Amino acid sequence: MRSAIINSGYEYPAKKITINLAPADLPKEGGRYDLPIAIALLAASEQLTANKLDEYELVGELALTGALRGVPGAISSATEAIKSGRKIIVAKDNEDEVGLINGEGCLIADHLQAVCAFLEGKHALEHPKPTNAVSRALQHDLSDVVGQEQGKRGLEITAAGGHNLLLIGPPGTGKTMLASRINGLLPDLSNEEALESAAILSLVNAESVQKQWRHRPFRSPHHSASLTAMVGGGAIPGPGEISLAHNGVLFLDELPEFERRTLDALREPIESGQIHLSRTRAKITYPARFQLVAAMNPSPTGHYQGNHNRCTPEQTLRYLNRLSGPFLDRFDLSLEIPLPPPGILSKTVVPGENSTTVKQRVMAARERQFKRQNKLNAWLDNPEIRQFCKLESEDAQWLEETLIHLGLSIRAWQRLLKVARTIADIDQSDIITRQHLQEAVSYRAIDRLLIHLQKLLT
Repeated sequence: MRSAIINSGYEYPAKKITINLAPADLPKEGGRYDLPIAIALLAASEQLTANKLDEYELVGELALTGALRGVPGAISSATEAIKSGRKIIVAKDNEDEVGLINGEGCLIADHLQAVCAFLEGKHALEHPKPTNAVSRALQHDLSDVVGQEQGKRGLEITAAGGHNLLLIGPPGTGKTMLASRINGLLPDLSNEEALESAAILSLVNAESVQKQWRHRPFRSPHHSASLTAMVGGGAIPGPGEISLAHNGVLFLDELPEFERRTLDALREPIESGQIHLSRTRAKITYPARFQLVAAMNPSPTGHYQGNHNRCTPEQTLRYLNRLSGPFLDRFDLSLEIPLPPPGILSKTVVPGENSTTVKQRVMAARERQFKRQNKLNAWLDNPEIRQFCKLESEDAQWLEETLIHLGLSIRAWQRLLKVARTIADIDQSDIITRQHLQEAVSYRAIDRLLIHLQKLLT
C-alpha cells in the first residue's frame, strides 16, 4: 500500500493509521480492498478532494507501482453495485468480465492515479466495452450415437423437464457419449441465469467467464473428487462443482466409484437448489440448481448377466450398495443402455434425429411448462404436483400397485408423476394418460435390477 501510494505521486501519511473494515464479523481476504483503502487514506489525509466518493464503490488490487490488478468475483461486485443504484470502478483486467453486464454504472481504470484524477474531476474513465459471448459450434450431436433409441428418448425427456438421469450399462455401450449430448438439447442461458453462473465461475476462474457466457455449464468431475471439491469449502468457503454446475448439468461418470459420503452430500442440494456451507469463520449459501446426469456399470466387472458376467449376485449387490437408497431416489429416470445387437456396426445405419430436431421438441415442451406453472416439471413441489399432475382414479390405482410391486417410496411416486407430466408435454397433451405413466415407469431400470438380483438370492 505504501509503495503504491508513493509511486503514484502522493505522500504516505506519517502518522498512526487505523482502518476499520465493517462489519467486523464478515471475513475479509485478498487484495480487492487495496484500492478503496488507498483512496480512503488519501482522502483522510486531505491529499484527495473526492466529492464523488460517496457515489462509487471501488474494487481492485494494487501493485507496488500503483497499477490496478483484477480480482476474482468482479462481475458479482459490479452486478450488486448496479442493482443498489451505485456505480463501481474496477481494474481494466476485469474489463472482459464486467463488459458482459452492459451496465452504464461500471467504469474501468488501470492505475491509482487515474482513479484519483477521476474522483477529482480532472480525468474521465472509460466504460467497459460490451463483451459478446464466444460462439461455439455444436461438437456433440445426438445423431452421432448409433442405435440406443430408448437412451435418446430418455435424454429428450430429461432435457425437456429438467430431470435427473441415471444411465446403467456395460462398458462401451455409449453411456458417456449420450450424456455429453444433453447440452445440445438445452436452451441457452437467459440473461439472469448467465449472470448467476458467471458470478460463480468468476470466483474460481475469471478467464473462462467470457467463453462460458450464455452456455449451459457442463461439469464432469473425476470420481476421485473430494467432498470439498464437490460441494465447496475451505476456510473461506468457495464454490464446489455443484455450484459451478448451477443452471447446467453435473455429470458423474463411474458413479459407484465416488465416495458414498460425497454422493450423499448431494441429496439436499438436489432438492433445495442451494448448498449451505458453515465454517468457523464464515457461513455462505451458494446456488446449486443443476441437473444430475450419472453413468455406471451394473457390476464391478461391468456385466451382471450373460457370458461376460464374472460376479455373483452377492458381489453385484455389494457393489450397488455403495449407492444409498435415498440418493438413488433422487433420480427421476434410470435407463439401461444395453450392448448393441450383433451386426448393427457392420450394417449401413441411417443416422437418427439430430440434436437440432430434438431440441425443437424440448423447447416446445418447456414452453408449455412455463406457460402452465412458470417452472420446469422437475421443480414442482407437492401442492403443485397435486394441481398439475392429476390422474384418473383408475390410473392412480394402477400406479400405486406398480409402486408397491417395485417397492418404491413416496418420493419415487412424485418423481414418476413429474416424468409422466413431461412426457405428456412432449406429446402436447393436457392430461396424463396411462400410456404416459407406463413409459415413465419403464424408466426405472435400477429398481428392476435390484429386484432381479434379490430373486437370484432367494
